Amino acid sequence: MNTSINQLHSFSIFFLVGIIIAILFDMFRILRKSFKTSDFVTYIEDIIFWILTGGILLYSIFTFNHGELRSYLFIAIAFGIAFYILLISKFFIKINVKIIIAIKNVILSFLQFISKPILALLKLIKRLLKPITFIFINVKNKLSKRKLKTVKNRN
Repeated sequence: MNTSINQLHSFSIFFLVGIIIAILFDMFRILRKSFKTSDFVTYIEDIIFWILTGGILLYSIFTFNHGELRSYLFIAIAFGIAFYILLISKFFIKINVKIIIAIKNVILSFLQFISKPILALLKLIKRLLKPITFIFINVKNKLSKRKLKTVKNRN
């Protein structure tokens, strides 16, 4: 009787581990839907996902099952992943993509709002510096012409 309860306890824990792994997978999917990434970044994300998943599995197996591998643990993980993917994933992704896009739009709007005065200030500085740069360019040209004349006169 005690063994059955322990196995049921382990099964339920690893069912939750499967859900956690599926949520982690969806988090990467949400990032990919919210931001355009290159193939290289996608490969890096995949490697990070597998490292995190492996760490979660190893931690769970050693913490909750004393390092013992049992087939029902992997069945529980598969059931947890399937449960999450079939019933929750679609809504989780939709909601989080909308939230991230909304946050991204707020940040972009804020940056545009902030950048307008900065760009106006830079244009003003450029206009103020234009006569000064004109003078420096003309002085430089005159000096270089004088140098050429003195070099020609020496020859």
